[in-house]
Amino acid sequence: MEWEMDTVVGSSSKPCGSLTDYCIPDYILRPDAQRVVLDHAPLCPVLVFINSGSGGQLGSSLIKTYRELLNEAQVFDLSEEAPDKVLHCLYANLERLKTEGDILAVQIWRTLRLIVAGGDGTASWLLGVVSDLKLSHPPPIATVPLGTGNNLPFSFGWGKKNPCTDQESVKSFLGLVKHAKEMKIDSWHIILRMRAPKEGACDPIAPLELPHSLHAFHRVSSSDSLNMEGYDTFRGGFWNYFSMGMDAEVSYGFHSERKKNPEKFKNQLTNQGTYAKVGLKQGWFFASLSHPSSRNIAQLAKVKIMKRAGSPWQELNIHHSIRSIVCLNLPSFSGGLNPWGTPGTRKVEERDLTAPFVDDGLIEVVGFRDAWHGLVLLAPNGHGTRLAQAHRIRFEFHQGAANHTFMRVDGEPWKQPLPKDDDTVVVEISHLGQVTMLANEPCKSKSVHDQSSHAQHDGNDDNDKDSMEDDDEWEDGRRKFGAADTFKIPDEVDIAHLS
Repeated sequence: MEWEMDTVVGSSSKPCGSLTDYCIPDYILRPDAQRVVLDHAPLCPVLVFINSGSGGQLGSSLIKTYRELLNEAQVFDLSEEAPDKVLHCLYANLERLKTEGDILAVQIWRTLRLIVAGGDGTASWLLGVVSDLKLSHPPPIATVPLGTGNNLPFSFGWGKKNPCTDQESVKSFLGLVKHAKEMKIDSWHIILRMRAPKEGACDPIAPLELPHSLHAFHRVSSSDSLNMEGYDTFRGGFWNYFSMGMDAEVSYGFHSERKKNPEKFKNQLTNQGTYAKVGLKQGWFFASLSHPSSRNIAQLAKVKIMKRAGSPWQELNIHHSIRSIVCLNLPSFSGGLNPWGTPGTRKVEERDLTAPFVDDGLIEVVGFRDAWHGLVLLAPNGHGTRLAQAHRIRFEFHQGAANHTFMRVDGEPWKQPLPKDDDTVVVEISHLGQVTMLANEPCKSKSVHDQSSHAQHDGNDDNDKDSMEDDDEWEDGRRKFGAADTFKIPDEVDIAHLS
């Protein structure tokens, strides 16, 4: 319905110019196509990746419009074509053409930009693929909000409402992409090690049906420190957040309902309403009364952090009331909320806390008691319990009162079995480099290298009493998508025993 959609919120329009500025000729995209000569190179050549299953019918409609405006061969439906194969083919062809002296290929290699339309999981998938290519000049990425949370698009100024799909709206978006600035953001590596459970199931999602960004990888050598005989090790990457506990359980309930009744989840506003109802149904607004203490983070896991690269590990003291913990890379969570906020001068001096820069090699660790605590984020200067900023963080789960917990990576949840015997489940997150995003104004994300960002935060929030810190406290569809090569399940691994 038209009133539920929007153009990029808060953005001043930019001239689109001629559509030839964005079109890529066939011979650049396909090695077997006939070479042509153009009068001038496109100013902003783009490849467009769209998840046709996102946003109800909007994904398919968006594909149709982009193909009407651009070369059909540069617009890809992610349910039919994986981005790793597309980009490997394109860059192999570009390298061949460059060696043959093709000037157009050189110019497109330098100026290419990517557009991805889908939920946060879809965007993260493409970011992983680009990271795997390890290009000397990786293409920057613009994200179109086409999911429920849309934290990645919102963080970089592309809005969070589902877009209009008519030609004029798409042209307007292309104009913004052409004039967008490039911005580096940190990438985070996650390792999950555990014994595969021998029994039990979590319908309708199997216990080990992990997000497509978190897959089994080749067994490391016996001399490698990561190798542990008898354990399964998973690894993946994320760019927005990893969370555990209350919020991930609500997300898991929502995704379970959507998998059972997909026809009821075609509308963004309806989806968000259902999300809130799941939280009410599970009792998270009255967690202290309706949930046992075994669900508290302190009861579930021992948490250790490494504040800076090379510094010693320190145990993080988690208050017994904390039932959800979020490791946040971007200043957007649950559809645009900022759990970290801006620490005042006193917090900067006393606890060595900084503003949440997206390229400083640090991840913000925030805790929540219950859903009411989460609603504090709606207030001016509202934030969760700031636990730490870290270069690495490690969760160790031992046998306890709970036999499972819930985890989530960039919007994709799963039900995680916990040790029943004398075993340990380990989740470790570490900094892995950076990728390049396209940012539109107004951009929520701030760079540590941008002096205006520091000026904006200096002295801010001096009167913050910070009472929250000082008191007592993915089956068929996901496999069709695959993952970035780094995280993909190897052919020799038996998928059946994983899920």
